[in-house]
Amino acid sequence: MDIPVYLFTGFLEAGKTKFIIETMQDENFNDKKKKYLILRCEDGEEEYDPAELGDNVSLASFDDEQDLTTDRLLARQKQAKADIVVVEYNGMWQLDKFYNALPENFMVYQEIFIADSTTILSYNANMRQLVVDKLTSAEMVVFNRTTEKTDKNELHKLVRTISRKANICYEDTAGEITFDDIEDPLPFDINAPVIEIKDEDFALFYRDMSEEFEKYDGKTVRFKGIVALDASLPKGQYAIGRHIMTCCEADIAYRGVVAKGMGSLTLKTRDWVTVEGKLATEYSKLYRGKGPVLTVTKIERAEKPTQEVATFY
Repeated sequence: MDIPVYLFTGFLEAGKTKFIIETMQDENFNDKKKKYLILRCEDGEEEYDPAELGDNVSLASFDDEQDLTTDRLLARQKQAKADIVVVEYNGMWQLDKFYNALPENFMVYQEIFIADSTTILSYNANMRQLVVDKLTSAEMVVFNRTTEKTDKNELHKLVRTISRKANICYEDTAGEITFDDIEDPLPFDINAPVIEIKDEDFALFYRDMSEEFEKYDGKTVRFKGIVALDASLPKGQYAIGRHIMTCCEADIAYRGVVAKGMGSLTLKTRDWVTVEGKLATEYSKLYRGKGPVLTVTKIERAEKPTQEVATFY
């Protein structure tokens, strides 16, 4: 039987415990019939009161990241005879540690990032890699402790530079919740006859195309990128893309699409070129399946951009 897991992430004193307590007191979530296990991975100011949670809710904790193993997760769940597991995750631990330890029958139903609106920008400035780690897979982001002076545009931008899919909401100091309605237009015209991608917009283009390729299928695009030859590709095919940095130098990686058509050029790996062509979904050995393939109609050599590594901000 699959065990639903609700994963709450965020940093110390962000309000995760309070949010989880309120969730457990919501009869739409806790029907008092199923058994719940709350797994806590850090100690904050707020404490869980078993009397408030009910007899169907058990508590357990992991104080050390090394204790977070598949066997121990299963043992805690079986001991509590839990039907549902709620996890309050330590913001200083990488999420891969948790996902790699998940038993096969543990299914993450929802991942929610809880952030204190008064401190999260400071965390982002000083520990961006950890912020990116939590925001990348979050389905919902809750910014609490907001006031009339809160710059919601900056909070919105923080999320959208990392994820375009996460829902965003704001909880004020009175507990009132409003959902984010800030428009998030792309910096290029996706309905233009030729979608022109500026050098500084490549990272946004690549992520949006990867997440919602149906918007680009059959569209003509023009952008500058680096050639990467691959022996597994047929003659006349290559990869074209850029090195993209999500949060820091450690995560810089080459990201691109398969292209076919070199024109009269003889290309080498690391050549900078500007290409124009039509995108479509096709099979490629490089993808080991179907993926975006660019049929090139125009290609010319190009100078490298001022900022060689593409970023989201």
